[in-house]
Amino acid sequence: MTTRKASFISALLLLFLNFQVSAQRGKVSSQVVKPGSQAAKPAYQTAKLPRSTPEAEGVSSKKIMEFIDAISTTKHEMHSLMILRHGKVIAEGWWNPYRPDLKHTLYSLSKSFTSTAVGFAIAEKKLSVNDKVASFFPGKLPASITPFLSDLKVRDLLSMSVGQDPDPTGPIVITDDWIRSFYATPVLNKPGAVFLYNSAATYMLSAIVQKVTGEKIIDYLTPRLFKPLGITGMVWETDLMGINTGGWGLRIKTEDIAKFAQLYLQKGIWNGQQVLPEGWAEEATTFKIDNAPYDDQSKKDSSDWKQGYCYQFWRSRHNSFRGDGAFGQYALVLPEEDAVIAITSETMDMQGELNLVWKYLLPAMQVDQSALNKNDAALLKKRLMQLKLPLPVKPDSSFKIISVSGKSFKIDSNEKRIEKISFIQKGSAIALAIKTNMDSYTLNFGNGQWIQGTTTLLGPSLVAGAKNHFEGLPPSQIAGSYRWKGPTTLQMQLRYIDSPHTEIMTFYFDGDKISVDMLDSFKTPDKKITLTGNR
Repeated sequence: MTTRKASFISALLLLFLNFQVSAQRGKVSSQVVKPGSQAAKPAYQTAKLPRSTPEAEGVSSKKIMEFIDAISTTKHEMHSLMILRHGKVIAEGWWNPYRPDLKHTLYSLSKSFTSTAVGFAIAEKKLSVNDKVASFFPGKLPASITPFLSDLKVRDLLSMSVGQDPDPTGPIVITDDWIRSFYATPVLNKPGAVFLYNSAATYMLSAIVQKVTGEKIIDYLTPRLFKPLGITGMVWETDLMGINTGGWGLRIKTEDIAKFAQLYLQKGIWNGQQVLPEGWAEEATTFKIDNAPYDDQSKKDSSDWKQGYCYQFWRSRHNSFRGDGAFGQYALVLPEEDAVIAITSETMDMQGELNLVWKYLLPAMQVDQSALNKNDAALLKKRLMQLKLPLPVKPDSSFKIISVSGKSFKIDSNEKRIEKISFIQKGSAIALAIKTNMDSYTLNFGNGQWIQGTTTLLGPSLVAGAKNHFEGLPPSQIAGSYRWKGPTTLQMQLRYIDSPHTEIMTFYFDGDKISVDMLDSFKTPDKKITLTGNR
């Protein structure tokens, strides 16, 4: 797949699930069939999760609507929401043009799945948390091996306590051999002693599982995790050596996120079968290291990122745990409420987004049952069906818009390698044709509506600088809409609706000249890229 030169923002965010769940609250059969038992039957669940209403499960629809109202007044851009109580979906919604059938980039929520693969490999005695990391790829080790590198164990990768500093992910993933580069990065602190977020450590877990099982982790997890839960169509990026990136790059649907979280809530039991290795849910999601040892208690009490780290999972406030990824991809588990919340979004303030969950959705589960109004469920359902992201505003009819149809512009040399841009009017829609030094793309934009389609043009990403970026993924799902900001200023929004992000392109026409400002939705205006050209 064609890769595009882009600046690399090193560091992904991460976050992941934690444990505790009651298999006694009406979620699973009282008889548990363990893997390997002759009586075991495939626990494949191809159907959707069971549905119910909030009030039937003791939750306030009114409070959920208050959460939606509150979110709409913030800069948090929600893409999907699914709430489960007692194993049943009680609320679900997608903000148009996002849809329930679309997969969504998980970013660091992928790490929880990598941890799960490690759990299976340990149960199958293919590796141990005490195995030395240096033992798996001896041919890629540096000539001189330090004591700290020699002592580094799988458990240290899992708990993000490798001892490297700073996070080496950015420099590692722009190289051709990530394993060799990881080994070459100095381990400055004693392994297991100091927490530092490190997505390259999760990549190493993926590489190790592939080494000991002979399968990429997406293939290894398919019969063990994805198929039993009825998760299909998942895709995961790979590096140049065909290893899943591990720390990011997995795409699944919102309901799949909810299923994964529900499985951990149920301590690995699904349809009466022990799908996860027995005990792994507890082992993976209990406190392993203090990630904020020098912060005072007041700071810890106000942050969901200072509650401790586990095995690629995070502890959260209110005795909850979660897996999460950059820009607000959450698999949040609340054992005390027997509940799961799955969210996909784009936010620059993940703590602020979780604060709204605690302010509105947690109390929704703790209301006086006598105060619940069953009629609110219908109002909530209607509200959820009408969710949508704002379209570009239509122009003021007081000014006359120039015609761009049939116009083509040769673009000056630029970092995006765009050579030519052309416009074709199709009724009220506009087709934008982009020619790069490698390929050509046609993107369609609606006027007052989204036009959906697919493209192989690589979209915005936090890891755009990684070698082999987006390899292993299908063409992107997109939705385009435009508006005229003035007689000679055209702005187009291209949403990549299998990711959190949007690319905003603003075209300024001046006779035979054109300039274009291109800005990714998660970047500040000073990071825009400006192109210039002529007819």
